[in-house]
Amino acid sequence: MASLEELTTGDLQALARRHLWMHFTNMGAYDEAHEVPIVVRGEGCHVYDQHGRRYFDGLSALFCVNVGHGRAELAQAGADQARELGFFTNWSSAHPTSIHLAARIASLAPGDLNRVFFTSGGSEAVESALKLCRQYHKLTGAPGRYKVISRRLAYHGTTMGALTATGIPAVRAPFEPLFPGSAHVANTNAYRPETGDPAEAIRERIEFEGPETVSCVILEPVQNSGGCLVPPEGYFQRVREICDEYGVLFISDEVICSWGRLGEWFGAQRYGYEPDIITTAKGLTSAYAPMGAVIASDRVFAPFADGHGAFAHGLTFGGHPVSAAVALANLDLLEGEGLNDHVRGNQGAFRAMLESLLEIPIVGDVRGAGYFMALELVRDKETKATFTAEECDWLLRDFLSPDLFRRGLICRADDRGDPVLQLSPPLIAGPGDFAEIEAALRPALEEASRRLDVG
Repeated sequence: MASLEELTTGDLQALARRHLWMHFTNMGAYDEAHEVPIVVRGEGCHVYDQHGRRYFDGLSALFCVNVGHGRAELAQAGADQARELGFFTNWSSAHPTSIHLAARIASLAPGDLNRVFFTSGGSEAVESALKLCRQYHKLTGAPGRYKVISRRLAYHGTTMGALTATGIPAVRAPFEPLFPGSAHVANTNAYRPETGDPAEAIRERIEFEGPETVSCVILEPVQNSGGCLVPPEGYFQRVREICDEYGVLFISDEVICSWGRLGEWFGAQRYGYEPDIITTAKGLTSAYAPMGAVIASDRVFAPFADGHGAFAHGLTFGGHPVSAAVALANLDLLEGEGLNDHVRGNQGAFRAMLESLLEIPIVGDVRGAGYFMALELVRDKETKATFTAEECDWLLRDFLSPDLFRRGLICRADDRGDPVLQLSPPLIAGPGDFAEIEAALRPALEEASRRLDVG
């Protein structure tokens, strides 16, 4: 087989169609007339495909390339570590980079979240946290607590345990029956509210399930699926009170919302609450190497601290030294370049640009926080009427996704819920980049409005 450097554009396309099984992808959609998008390099806020075309990465790949593409410092950190120690485990042993990173994370986390359990990514972090909650309750005299409460439409991962918390029917259905013990409550969509008090809905569900059976509540600071759903004032403080009242552990799922995405190290800090556990991944390394983590409070760790038992769970690559070195270098960049401050200083301009699109008939709502924003698309602004399934399929998959890509913008067109466009640019983005996003979004949305006869 030819080396990577020797492969032509046609070779790559043929090999991709023959051998590569892409994630969440309709593989039958790619044939001789429909190319697999192949990205070959990145620089700053942009990536380039195999034909040399440039695209603004308005999704930070998948909400994760926080410091932008092409950061040689991160590549060098990984290479240096690989030369010194390419791999050793965190199973009954340790290595300096995982120790250093755990201490660094603990110093940045809220409250007394001082214990860090490393994983290979976000789904594994959620899976690990759910297992940790169950074992914690067994060790503290409440073995009947096994249920997890999450929100409708929330995405918490695709491993079988994490999938029980995920509240997206289409993602769950192919793998049912799932493990028992999941319950879902109203989310915080203020544009289409399901209830007047979404925190109270959690209390009511705990009562309905039986408090003695509920292990944990898992919530994102800003819910991704459904389109960047922000909490109402006081929501998380009330959830904290409810969890304390019923002896339920509170997990803040920050696989997306940590490491500057909302302008703080953690989304919990932006909204002023202290969970028992934080799950994180993605921006921890800015995706230059795979890594996730569970960050637990001293209280959660206490039952495991007496030397008589272990958390009966582990992952070969959790705390991989190369990934840990990349994460440390990434945190240096985030801190040294003041990217939390940068996001806080520019989030208003980002939102203002998106809100200017509300003058287009098809744009019904703009929501989100920091550099994590969404536009909801509607057929009628006054009634908030949405589209038929056929219209939505055409709008998102047949028109907007390819048209925005043709215009040089990568973002997410999603209908897990009502149709939205999500934008989550690298944290280095500024006003000039927002103008580039608008230059692609505005004409595409105007044309979509015209073609669907909206307004």
